[in-house]
Amino acid sequence: MALHRWSSILGHAAWGLVLALPLPAAATAPAAALASVTVKSGGNGESSGFDGVVEALRQTVIAAQVQGAVIALTVKAGDAVRAGQVLVRLDARAALQNAAAGDAQVRAARAEMEAATREVERQRALFARQYISQAALDRAEAQFKSTTAIVESQVAQANAARTQSGFYVLSAPYSGVIAEVSVVQGDMAMPGRPLMTIYDPAAMRVTAPLPQSLAARLGGADAMRTTRIELPGLPAERSQQAPTRVTILPAADPATHTVPVRFDLGASLPVAPGSFARVWLPAGNGSQARVFVPSSSLVQRAEVTAVYVLDAGGKPHLRQVRLGRANGGMTEVLAGVSDGERVATDPQAAARVR
Repeated sequence: MALHRWSSILGHAAWGLVLALPLPAAATAPAAALASVTVKSGGNGESSGFDGVVEALRQTVIAAQVQGAVIALTVKAGDAVRAGQVLVRLDARAALQNAAAGDAQVRAARAEMEAATREVERQRALFARQYISQAALDRAEAQFKSTTAIVESQVAQANAARTQSGFYVLSAPYSGVIAEVSVVQGDMAMPGRPLMTIYDPAAMRVTAPLPQSLAARLGGADAMRTTRIELPGLPAERSQQAPTRVTILPAADPATHTVPVRFDLGASLPVAPGSFARVWLPAGNGSQARVFVPSSSLVQRAEVTAVYVLDAGGKPHLRQVRLGRANGGMTEVLAGVSDGERVATDPQAAARVR
């Protein structure tokens, strides 16, 4: 009994000793040890960037004027086509029958007109010899004029039926590239329903919403010469383009107070409508102060670019950012952080803080 009591006492003492031992350090870094840098604005700098979108000067939605089943599609998305090339054929059997019927009616009307012409010539000869009265000649003249009008009417109806049958074949209005095909063979085409979209790759532009104060100062030739259009999808030697023309649309967005500005691209470039572009405008045109962060502080997760921003207590929080150009180990941040905030320079260490 005494032995059991001493065993219990020794067990509790050993457990207390274990609790008194220090626990091993956790695999997390303390927030106070994180290296950081305070974000500071770098003044107006050389240029300021604005997001834009690539558009085609000529982009057309091909639609049918008549109803009919799609019996042939000769192109697909991405194909280059020439002006006048057949794109879609619709079932035109009924329209062709109507056109054939119109041609037959024209032939019948012209046969009646030939008979009426010979009849009026005979009546005129008889009247000249005073074999018939003036009233008989007038009736022959009226019959001839009536037959002539019938022939003209039948010819017009036949031409309309022939024109109608031409609506069942859709051709390219100009040379370009097929951007989208909205139907498949067998679909029913309706008047006004889009069938496909075509654009001219030889004439492209970039449209960007700019602040009103900045857009008002783009009319000068000097500003246009120093403006650059960045097309990230192109090789480095062609990614920077100078606009050949700047058009400021006479309308502003009431929600954002921005004005759409179009920058025409001179050269034929392999970019598709809807592609991302960035407009770089020179300093002195109302551009705002630029903010830079170390390129080493950037975190790329899937399609999201972010940085770890430290709060007042030094704890990092992941925040998405939108970037501009990189230069000398620093990257411009267009949106996401502001002047005076602290950014962790070691994102891997910041990710381990809990």
